Amino acid sequence: MHFAIYCLDKPDSTQVRAQARASHLEYIDRHAAQIVMAGPMLSDDGKDMIGSLLIMEFPDKAAAERFTLEDPYRKAGLFQSVAIRPFRKVRPQG
Repeated sequence: MHFAIYCLDKPDSTQVRAQARASHLEYIDRHAAQIVMAGPMLSDDGKDMIGSLLIMEFPDKAAAERFTLEDPYRKAGLFQSVAIRPFRKVRPQG
């Protein structure tokens, strides 16, 4: 099942994100087979990263939650909030 994982950074956390970024990307790469899409959420002007959006495949919501708990960004205390919701891909087909 697909899950949308929406993470919003704490205010003024650019330095925390920068320090944990390499570890986060390594962690994400280890789960590449589960990724439908993933990337940073951006500020309105598109210049700053302010969160993360991932669409990933997991057997259930508990597995998705375990994944987020082990993310170096979450371990570093970067996120103000993390929301995990089941997601159904409709487009593009195939």
